[in-house]
Amino acid sequence: MSVSSIDAAHPRFLSKPILITGGLKVALVQLAVGPDKGKNIAAAVKEIHKAKERGAQLVALPECFNSPYGTKYFNEYAEQVPTGETFRALSKAAADASVCVVGGTVPERCGNQLFNTCTVWNSNGDLIAQHRKMHLFDIDIPGKITFKESEVLSAGNKVTTFDYCGVTIGIGICYDLRFYEMATVMARKGCSLLIYPGAFNMTTGPRHWELMGRARANDLQLWVALVSPARDTTAEYVAWGHTMLVDPWGKVVASLEDKPDTLVECVDLNTVAEVRSQIPIRSQRRTDIYDTVDKTNECSN
Repeated sequence: MSVSSIDAAHPRFLSKPILITGGLKVALVQLAVGPDKGKNIAAAVKEIHKAKERGAQLVALPECFNSPYGTKYFNEYAEQVPTGETFRALSKAAADASVCVVGGTVPERCGNQLFNTCTVWNSNGDLIAQHRKMHLFDIDIPGKITFKESEVLSAGNKVTTFDYCGVTIGIGICYDLRFYEMATVMARKGCSLLIYPGAFNMTTGPRHWELMGRARANDLQLWVALVSPARDTTAEYVAWGHTMLVDPWGKVVASLEDKPDTLVECVDLNTVAEVRSQIPIRSQRRTDIYDTVDKTNECSN
């Protein structure tokens, strides 16, 4: 089947039964992150179990939750998937709590390369997805912030989606949020929810964090979860915080401020069906004139 025919005929795109049967209770954990890797991991595991007690079926952690965010830290804190300390802890926590864990991101070592990587673990503790940040954060805003991840990190090259409890979920990492085409490909793979662990800063966060989360949700008619670390004003890189969940109408249904906290909400999949039926942009797209294609033909790393 050609990509241009997906809107009209692809079963994952229009007729997933889960869209009319209910929802998924998710927890978005805004962790305080410091230089002690062991403490960071222990805090994440504790919050996974607390989220389970609140009824969460899926728990998502923020970007770089086991280390400070900065190019000089990535090599020191990097681990191999799945044998590293952090990954083993995530697997065990997922199995012990019987939840799906979207493991924020961790600096990953693979041979002589480093990646900014999100791993996903099912309720048995099995690794079911691995996303390497595709778009590296190389920016220069004079007088505000200059950052160049590509000095240390390599870029991932695959779009990542996975299925859990009958829901297809897409993963992006921080700067990936800015690239609409990547989100479009995930939506066309059948996603009803996109999760972005991210650490927007004090310059871009106030301007673009909520704006882009709402834009992706509205344009693609799906749920968007943005998961940030808590703000630490003493850190070299200060995160914006404001973890949030946005519905397919583009409405922020729940959000946090900048302190450590956890947001627990139900992703109502009936809303996805409602929006897509009432505003049927999928069948109205002019694929005879324009299109967005996935050149990898793969769903995960």
